Amino acid sequence: MDLNLQPQGGQPGDLVKDITEADFMAEVVEASQETPIIVDFWAPWCGPCKQLGPALEKVVTEAKGAVKMVKVNVDQAQMIASQLQIQSIPTVYAFYKGQPVDGFQGALPESELKAFVARVVEAGGGEAPEDGLSEALDTADEMLEQGAAADALEIYAAVLEEDATSARAFAGMVRCQISLGDLEQAEAILNGAPVEISKAPELEAAHAQLELAKQAAGAGPVGELQAQVEANPDDHQARFDLAQALHANGDAEGAVAQLLELFRRDREWNDGAAKTQLFTVFDALKPNDPVVLNGRRKLSSMIFL
Repeated sequence: MDLNLQPQGGQPGDLVKDITEADFMAEVVEASQETPIIVDFWAPWCGPCKQLGPALEKVVTEAKGAVKMVKVNVDQAQMIASQLQIQSIPTVYAFYKGQPVDGFQGALPESELKAFVARVVEAGGGEAPEDGLSEALDTADEMLEQGAAADALEIYAAVLEEDATSARAFAGMVRCQISLGDLEQAEAILNGAPVEISKAPELEAAHAQLELAKQAAGAGPVGELQAQVEANPDDHQARFDLAQALHANGDAEGAVAQLLELFRRDREWNDGAAKTQLFTVFDALKPNDPVVLNGRRKLSSMIFL
């Protein structure tokens, strides 16, 4: 996939830069109000970082200003790394309008880096050309959204016959099996994805969707949980269970609201379960979904203030 995009200002030398912790607010949060900013968290001693960095810089440069990149040495930016829960490197986050909208961990092949940058460009309102199989995948996505999971499954399978490393097709098959209620098969497909795409954002999203589907099977009645929370607002387990039940009933926005309130009341409860669950919900949705954008903004304001 060739990101043949039109420049949106800035010279090539401005597209990738190293920044310090003190620069983060200006170079990432503020700069991303206009253009998506990809942040590469790395360290000099990290071998995979040395592999990923140049490859990602190449793809960002090819985007010709539709997205920019900054590199953050975590050894010199430990506060930011802690706030964003950077637990391993390399870790890459994409910011738009001051909020994280996508990300991944570990080194990825160039094809997946191009797909990642294309999604970031699209999240920022830009356009990336589609590859030869994207029309079929778009059709399958539309079928799945309309409830025709079995038909969509056939298309995703056909795409995989043409491209055995299509993370989007693998993720689509997982989502189809979830929709059909076969969680075991969904997990088998996820586990069977080629190792080189196992960390692709599409599969990370499918993994989050599968985790939420498993939780839905044991979710309690919304009404009873709502009554528990209203009777005792500090019953953190009841609020967490309510969030799961709301999501199981299709109310992602309500689930995020309950998890944000739980995080506000006690961010450390149950080893930070509220924040972990929020990221699971965010990962399961599209990066530019209003629930994700609003939820990430509110979570970030709680973390940084």
